[in-house]
Amino acid sequence: MEFFKIRRDIPFMENALVFNIISFLTFAAAVFFLVTRGLHLSVEFTGGTVMEVGYSHAADVEKVRRTVSNLGFADVQVQNFGTSRDVLIRLPAQKGVSSAQQSDKVLAALKADDPAVSLRRTEFVGPQVGEELATDGLKALAMVVAGIMIYLAFRFEWKFAVAAIIANLHDVIIILGFFAFFQWEFSLAVLAAVLAVLGYSVNESVVIFDRIRENFRRYRKMSTVQIIDNAITSTISRTIITHGSTQIMVLSMLLFGGPTLYYFALALTIGILFGIYSSVFVAAAIAMWLGIKREDLVKSAGKKDEDPSDPNAGATV
Repeated sequence: MEFFKIRRDIPFMENALVFNIISFLTFAAAVFFLVTRGLHLSVEFTGGTVMEVGYSHAADVEKVRRTVSNLGFADVQVQNFGTSRDVLIRLPAQKGVSSAQQSDKVLAALKADDPAVSLRRTEFVGPQVGEELATDGLKALAMVVAGIMIYLAFRFEWKFAVAAIIANLHDVIIILGFFAFFQWEFSLAVLAAVLAVLGYSVNESVVIFDRIRENFRRYRKMSTVQIIDNAITSTISRTIITHGSTQIMVLSMLLFGGPTLYYFALALTIGILFGIYSSVFVAAAIAMWLGIKREDLVKSAGKKDEDPSDPNAGATV
C-alpha cells in the first residue's frame, strides 16, 4: 500500500556527510551528559521503600506528593496504581533509617490528612537488588546487540551488520543522553523501552537493506549511491505508514497514559524519531562508506539490466 509514489529518486546520500556530522555531534553531546550528569536512576536500581496505600475515594496525588515531600524525602515518586483510589509511593533509601520506619512515618503523615487511608503493602528494594537489575539490564542490552549483528551478518553481509549496530547504538545513547540532560527518571520501564527501540530501529534498517540487495540484483548499471537512494525512496511510503501509526499510539500513551507510562512512552517517542533518521542517514551511509558493493550481495550472475523508471521492471509472468 502506498499513499504516494515518488517517480524520481531523492539524493539522500548526497547529504549523508552533513547529516552524519550532525549525528556525531548529537551523539557526543549525549555521551558528555551521561558522563557528567549520569542517569537519575529509580528506586528499582538505587534501593528504597515502595508503599501502596488505599483511599476510600479518589486520591489527590499532588496532595499526597506534597505531604510526603514535606517529611524531608528527596526525589519521592507518587503515582496512581491500578485505580484512582490506590497510590504507589517510592521512597529513596536513607542512611540510618529502616524501611519500616520510613513507611510508618509516611503513613502517619497521610493519616493526619485523611484517617481513612490504609496501607496495602510495603516492600524494601535493597541496593544489591538494584545493582543486580542494572547488571542484568546491561547483559540484556549486550545480548540484543550481539543477536542483531549475527542475524544481519547471516542474512545480508557483515558490512550491513556493522552499519546497523552503529546506527542502533546511536539511537540508544541519544535516548540515554536525553534522560541524563533532563534528569528524567530511568526505571525498568524505560530500560524495556530502550530494548524495544533496538528491535524497532533495526527493523527499518532491514527493510532498507533488503531493498538495496534487491536493487543490486535488478539494476546492474546503477552505482552504489544510486542503488541506496532508490532503495530509500521506494520505501518512504511504507515508512510513513508504519512509523506514523506507531507514533500515534505511543503519543497517546505519552499524553493520556498517566505518570506510570509517561517516561516509557517518552523513551519510545525519542527512539522512534531517531530510529527513522538513523536507518536512512546513519546505517545506509555507513554501509556505503564501508564499501558495500554488488559482489557482496549477489553471488550469481544477474538478469539483464532493468530501467528503474519502468513500472514493469522485475515483473514476471
